[in-house]
Amino acid sequence: MGAALGLACGLGLLLIWRAETSPRPAGRSKRSAGSRTQELLRGAGISGVTPLGLLSLSLLAGLAAGSAVLLVSRTPPVAVAFALIAAYLPVAMVRGRARRRRRELAEVWPEAVDNLASAVRAGLSLPEALTQLGERGPEPLRPSFSRFGGDYLATGRFSACLDRLKEDLSDPVGDRVVEALRIAREVGGGDLGRMLRALSRFLRDDARTRSELESRQAWVVNGARLAAGAPWAVLLTLSMQPEAIGRYRSPAGVMVLTIGAAACLLAYRLMVRLGRLPAERRVLT
Repeated sequence: MGAALGLACGLGLLLIWRAETSPRPAGRSKRSAGSRTQELLRGAGISGVTPLGLLSLSLLAGLAAGSAVLLVSRTPPVAVAFALIAAYLPVAMVRGRARRRRRELAEVWPEAVDNLASAVRAGLSLPEALTQLGERGPEPLRPSFSRFGGDYLATGRFSACLDRLKEDLSDPVGDRVVEALRIAREVGGGDLGRMLRALSRFLRDDARTRSELESRQAWVVNGARLAAGAPWAVLLTLSMQPEAIGRYRSPAGVMVLTIGAAACLLAYRLMVRLGRLPAERRVLT
């Protein structure tokens, strides 16, 4: 029994190591941290903040939290730990908003494609059908398609306007829809309505399946967050007791704090990675 358990644990660790160290698929060039941050901001629907602005906000949040904890606890190591946590909070909020926006868009894309199919069936051209989504389409998609309509009215370049629409949406499902419309526009033919109806069924089934899986694995992520945050809530409470928090000023206290932070980070990342569904990637950019 012990040998089988050890073999299973070893096999699991080997699979995790292979997943982390396996080479990336060909054709995906490395991007800078600034470009990744910019894509994250676009995916969250935040257009008025630059990567430098997000970095500045993180530094200000860390400085404010560290100063407040240092003022209360008089313990620099504890203040540094909470400063790092606070500095990460803006990035975590942007990532959470990007995930929520992606789920929201995935739910409304089938309705948008149905509207496109109805408009094409009514005799509108494809650019006109896309433009009318800015007025009659699902609410989360209206701003992007309104800007598409303005761009197309000003330039008349359908392909270039589709590229700007993809960049504005910054959504994997949107990439697939836009590329399908581009191919339909270039190839032509009378099967556009049939293609849109098939695409709508596919997107609706995909969104339903992903929603069910996400609802089932949400407890794993919530449990990981609770387990990772509980020790730091206790430490913050101890900051109100000078005789208890003062022990972290010693080298042994700093070592305990460092090991605890590393253990919490490693356990949280491992739990979230094991419980997270595969995220859709933007492969058509």
